[in-house]
Amino acid sequence: MGRPVMLNTSGQVVHKFGDVSRETLDRLQIYVDLVLKWQPAQNLIAPSTIPDIWTRHVADSLQTQWCNPEARTWVDIGSGGGFPGVVTAILLADEPDAHVHMIESNQRKVAFLRTALRETGSKGTVHPGRIESVAKDWKHGRVDAVSARALASLDLLFQLSEPFTAAGAKAVFHKGQDFQREVNEATARWQFDMIEKDSLVDPMSRMLLFSNISARPE
Repeated sequence: MGRPVMLNTSGQVVHKFGDVSRETLDRLQIYVDLVLKWQPAQNLIAPSTIPDIWTRHVADSLQTQWCNPEARTWVDIGSGGGFPGVVTAILLADEPDAHVHMIESNQRKVAFLRTALRETGSKGTVHPGRIESVAKDWKHGRVDAVSARALASLDLLFQLSEPFTAAGAKAVFHKGQDFQREVNEATARWQFDMIEKDSLVDPMSRMLLFSNISARPE
């Protein structure tokens, strides 16, 4: 964490992203252009956030991989428009052993995600279907980390990601200002180790890194 994020009024990156290469920034630009091109038909992001897409979506999503930089194989659940799944794939595009799996039930968004991976030259696979079904029948090898952003409560995220975390995967979840209530509620059903990190883009939000997740005995 701790990488500086500075943006000008036009939404273009004007400051270094620490160890993010020029090639990565070029791929991010291609992705942003695709999001804006598909937005009118797909509603990939909230229309009110379009002017701040680099801050609200790109920079926010970069934090996912930064929270767990050792992970090479990711599963992003409920990927939607690809924040953070596609961004993670872009960050790992030059890592030979890296791969990002994205699970998405909306067929039109599936088409967009596949286009985004292809156009940015990033390594990933999009799995169409409901998270529960795809995860239950997982046959695609080891998973190092699971991610989700703006998808569900923490308790439900633990349920959805259990097929992966039960096998040892860590989880990185973006949470807003109400994160502590969600953590408290989740502890009634789950045991876990948690590292809390301040968000780089929203002082009220947190990046939560979970490991050793398991359901409490009934």
